[in-house]
Amino acid sequence: MATVESEQGFDVVPTRLAVKAMRDSGYKNAAYAIAELVDNAVQAGARCVEVLCKEDEVLVKQQTRRRVQQIAVVDDGIGMSAEVLRRALQFGNGERLNDRSGIGRFGMGLPNSSISQARRVDVWSWQSGQASAMHSYLDLDEVEAGELRDVPLPEGKAIPAEWLRISATVKAAKSGTLVLWSKLDRCDWKTAQAIFRNSEFTIGRIYRYFLSEGKGRIRMASFVTGQREAGFDEDVRPNDPLYLMAGTATPAPWDTDAMFEAYGEPYTASHTVDGKSHTVTVRISVAKRAARAGHSAGGLLHGKHAGGNIGVSVVRARRELELQTGWCVGYDPRERWWGIEVDFPPALDEIFGVPNNKQGARALAEFSTLSLDQMALREGYATEQELKEAWIEDNDPRMLLVHVKLNIESNLQAIRKAIKAAEGRSESKRKRHEDANSAESRGKSAAEQRERDGNVGGSDAPDSSTPEEKMSQITRVLEAAGLSVDEARPLGAAVVESHAKFAFYDADMQTPEFFTVRIKAGTIFIGLNTNHPAYEHLVALRSSDDDTDDVAALKQRLHQSYEGLKLLLESWARYEDELTDGRRKEQAQMARLDWGRVARDFFRNE
Repeated sequence: MATVESEQGFDVVPTRLAVKAMRDSGYKNAAYAIAELVDNAVQAGARCVEVLCKEDEVLVKQQTRRRVQQIAVVDDGIGMSAEVLRRALQFGNGERLNDRSGIGRFGMGLPNSSISQARRVDVWSWQSGQASAMHSYLDLDEVEAGELRDVPLPEGKAIPAEWLRISATVKAAKSGTLVLWSKLDRCDWKTAQAIFRNSEFTIGRIYRYFLSEGKGRIRMASFVTGQREAGFDEDVRPNDPLYLMAGTATPAPWDTDAMFEAYGEPYTASHTVDGKSHTVTVRISVAKRAARAGHSAGGLLHGKHAGGNIGVSVVRARRELELQTGWCVGYDPRERWWGIEVDFPPALDEIFGVPNNKQGARALAEFSTLSLDQMALREGYATEQELKEAWIEDNDPRMLLVHVKLNIESNLQAIRKAIKAAEGRSESKRKRHEDANSAESRGKSAAEQRERDGNVGGSDAPDSSTPEEKMSQITRVLEAAGLSVDEARPLGAAVVESHAKFAFYDADMQTPEFFTVRIKAGTIFIGLNTNHPAYEHLVALRSSDDDTDDVAALKQRLHQSYEGLKLLLESWARYEDELTDGRRKEQAQMARLDWGRVARDFFRNE
């Protein structure tokens, strides 16, 4: 007599258990799962991809709250036939299992990503208008109950009206696909706002090349059941961790200008697979001096943005796999000021250790955490040199990762040293504003005292601007005065940070003025004309402020400075002498008298 087990059969991998295990396939969050569906859309030639959320208003602790009930990803790609659609819902049976020319090839993206977040996925796909849409689905409740063993045969089925209404793509596209997740039991974010805010940073980074190169757009929008208008509705902007792109999601003033600059030339290394050479490219960038000016630049909006992109960006087929933080030194906030990208083609997947969910490059990540000496011992070699010699002799593909590792580490060493040195110089400038004996600090105290005495100036007006707004205002004023961006932004950052009342800068002016006065954001900016002869006699001496034991040289500088001051006073005296108009001469004398009173207050010891 046959047993129950023999009648039911023994699957090598029971379907309900396999599907349960696949739910834990390693997607970090909903953003990365959604990215898998965007991959399919891009691979299908989509120009527009929409991530849409349907919310219901529910009662939570006696308060009405919005909760996401369904998530849809819609594209205007080439669509799928009934046969292709059915295969797409099978685990490991996609259309591109052996195709290494693009983003996908594992045949796991659609079902894997879907069940990682939801218990049901419905798919509509059409190739000659929405009326031709074919539909199929997977439902874990039916799978676990033994009711669903095969992917349902696709059949014609109308796209739900609510998705037709919210999606511009479905209405306009002759061909496309709609993937709908329901029964969202594993999505950590409960509202559309949370899903989009947490996803746009990641998705913008993953698809930065798709977006920045004008290949298409990614729209995020939401609606509430029973309401006609969309709620959240925005296009995803590129998020470049190298900060070499312009027109990105980086906060102002770096949203329209690249915040970093290229560091050296890109490094390339090649490896041959099946008789064809494939190249890895390493690109490195470092923050411009203006971006990291001041000891708290990391606390500004652009610094916080860079803090979210710390690590080495691993890019495969122009699509980011992950941001590896193993290359970073602990949690050092200065690590945000460099960017590195490792770009390789799908043909090198096995070497880099790319898993079927495209959630990283495990082999490269391992090289980031182990020294070559540690790796040599693990591989059974006494030294790093023995390891290299053996791998070169055996043509071991891992030598490619060794070359990448050494390039990254040698450049990071130089970059960190340069950033630390620049930070020290910036700190020195900041301390000058805070030094009680500096002219800037003494002038600030004098100005504040005069204000208390009733002598109010234009710079004393209340200012409710945020630090970012002040920085932007000051930068524009200084750029208009002739300073470059890299000169204006560090000075602006130092002024905002120290709440300076006075700030000096040098400018190449084509006027006879020795100095100019500009007031912005509560600060008085004094520009010194480098073309004026007085500059050489009075100001240029400071360029020789390095320490020296040459007493004679120091005396000579003091003498030059004193002689320059006398020339300046003589020129004013001659100016008064040449005034023949009695009223103008009287005004000049009164100006000298009034200036003398203010100067007395500024020179008075506290």
